[in-house]
Amino acid sequence: MTATTTLKSKNPETLVLHAGPRSDASTGAVTVPIVQSTSFQFRNTEHASNLFALKELGNIYSRIGNPTCDALEQKIAALEGGVAALAVSSGQAASAMAIQNLCRPGDNIVSSTDLYGGTWNLFANTLSSMGITVRFADPADPESFRRATDDRTRAYYAETLPNPKLTVFPIGEVAAIGRKLGVPLIMDNTAAPCMCRPLEHGAAIVVHSTTKYIGGHGTSIGGIIVDGGHFDWERHKKRFPTLNEPDPSYHGAIWTEAVKPLGPIAYIIRARTVLLRDLGMCMSPFNAFQFIQGLETLPLRMREHCRNGGAVALYLQKHPQVSRVIYAGLHEDAEQQRRASKYLTGGYGGLIGFELKQGAEAGARFIDALKMFYHVANIGDSRSLAIHPASTTHSQLSAEDQRASGVTPGYVRLSVGIEHADDIIADLDQALRVATMSRAA
Repeated sequence: MTATTTLKSKNPETLVLHAGPRSDASTGAVTVPIVQSTSFQFRNTEHASNLFALKELGNIYSRIGNPTCDALEQKIAALEGGVAALAVSSGQAASAMAIQNLCRPGDNIVSSTDLYGGTWNLFANTLSSMGITVRFADPADPESFRRATDDRTRAYYAETLPNPKLTVFPIGEVAAIGRKLGVPLIMDNTAAPCMCRPLEHGAAIVVHSTTKYIGGHGTSIGGIIVDGGHFDWERHKKRFPTLNEPDPSYHGAIWTEAVKPLGPIAYIIRARTVLLRDLGMCMSPFNAFQFIQGLETLPLRMREHCRNGGAVALYLQKHPQVSRVIYAGLHEDAEQQRRASKYLTGGYGGLIGFELKQGAEAGARFIDALKMFYHVANIGDSRSLAIHPASTTHSQLSAEDQRASGVTPGYVRLSVGIEHADDIIADLDQALRVATMSRAA
């Protein structure tokens, strides 16, 4: 469960290949095997007792932990600079569990307004039905997080590169506010792996939808939570009762005390042994294997996503039928450009938004005219993708909430892949011609 790599390298190209187990202990296999087993043999009754009492870590039942998932967890923990990670069934599960691990009914979190539509709906509706209130703050003003905080605030939440608004979150500024108040910052880094390491800027927890760039091939659904290991949960006992008061669901364990011999992993151990055990949102070992394969080429793919994304953004910026381009590397606002330069040190990514001068109808014609781009509800594939968020990913939101999250009726989002840039631009060019000519006809 814990990241055991002895590598001193912080270079993602090395970490994704060599962090975690170097070979399979029983066979010597270099490739991580798919351990397709529900349960695991105990050496003896003492061994079984120690595992259940958390005196030692190991495999019990695949709903709680699995060797293939463990290898993935170690690699991503190392990639993000954390101490441990927990693989779960989806990115949505990762977001929900990251918060549920700290909150009880009557508690609240403060979230950025700039969110993926599914996360907005989770926060605005589903969590409230569980008694957890989400207060939304505008990241353009980091102090808005401080103003929304009270004694029942358990966390701040944001996306590094919000989908689809694509304005970089002020990680260090909000994390610093939270540290003074005893509030951890949870960062969704799905859109910026290898581009940003939020834990280095003060975030306490990182989550990913591994479905996206980490997987990279559109084959598997999954998510992961990474514990930075440097937030002092014990210092703020009153703010975090889930970690500092006896837990009746696990023999009255006080998590900040129970796991001290194992390291600073109280947060992630509780998420595993309570939430994952009880809610069952586990990742399958087959999907974990798929994500490990994707992870090995992630740094290489991200370079191409960034290179192609920049080329497409410049092309669209010069196109006479495009009224606005939204891209992390092209913001006209000086503060946004400062944040992008500060936090996205590994490149600006492959996500681009734009609007056509002729509006929503032209945007729909453009989508239908694409030949190489896939029209799917996903981002981060190796292949290029396109979608109209207002009618799909953000359609459950009110018009007001859509605007708050950066979605307008004519907005088109591109997830630029790793095909040759000339072919990507050629497909966009022909689709833009079709969209414009259809209106003229």
